[in-house]
Amino acid sequence: MLLGFDPGKQKCGVAVMGLDRKLHFQSVIPSLDAITKVGNLLDSYPISLMIMGDQTASKQWKAELQSTFPDLRIITVDERFSSEEARQRFWQIYPAKGLMKLIPLGMRSPDRPVDDIVAAILIERYLSRLISS
Repeated sequence: MLLGFDPGKQKCGVAVMGLDRKLHFQSVIPSLDAITKVGNLLDSYPISLMIMGDQTASKQWKAELQSTFPDLRIITVDERFSSEEARQRFWQIYPAKGLMKLIPLGMRSPDRPVDDIVAAILIERYLSRLISS
């Protein structure tokens, strides 16, 4: 299993996905709780690798995660445009209802953070890179 991690200053997205791309867990958590949550996920799932975005505060997060979990392998992937992709995917997962359907997709805003969807997209990007290489 792979652990996706979208690092952030205020909140982080986490996702656990199998190599079959089946999602087993996803959540948006406060950044202050991220280390504890990662530890819980490592205890709960047979995670072999963390896939982390390479942008917002990723260097600090990677250093902290590696010092806390020295046996955890961490790979960073390009996370550019992942938030936009996550916002689009949000509407695929949770289709608009009522009058919201009339608003063009590009003008809609999800009613919750999408960092957990970003974490899943990061895993998918890593898996796609493996397949194409």
